[in-house]
Order: sequence, then structure tokens, then C-alpha cells
Amino acid sequence: MIALNTVDIRNDFKRVSDLINSGEKVLISRPHNENLVAISEKEYNELEKARRNAEYLAKIDKSLQQHSEGKIVVKTIEELEEIAK
Repeated sequence: MIALNTVDIRNDFKRVSDLINSGEKVLISRPHNENLVAISEKEYNELEKARRNAEYLAKIDKSLQQHSEGKIVVKTIEELEEIAK
């Protein structure tokens, strides 16, 4: 990870953008510890996919827990079709 301040970013934005797109992470230091991290869109999308997968797996875990505790509702196909009307 490369640490730069906002002046460095402003003065050489193209070079910094190229670094980020090549996979480098850039820490942008700001006053009062309000730092930022810049990553490529590809890496961002991978992080979002991992986050969504983790949420989905947590829902599955919760469902399995509810099932093991007997917190389920059983319906026949006919009952479901009646509800859908």
C-alpha cells in the first residue's frame, strides 16, 4: 500500500490512477485521521461480491438454525396454490 497526501494525488493524478488500476492500494492521508483508501473498480466489485456472499451465507445459517429449532411452517402444494390466488 502506498500512502500519499491529497497534494500528491492532485499533482500526479494520472500516475496514481494507473497505480490503482494495476492493483496497488493507495492510502490518502488527510487531517484529523480522516484517511481514505483508493482501490480499483475491479477490486471494489470483488469486495462487494464477497460481502453479498457473506450476507447470503449468514441467512442460510440462520435458516438452518431455525429449522433445527423446529421453527418451520409446513404447507402442501395445494395450500400454497390457494395462498397464491
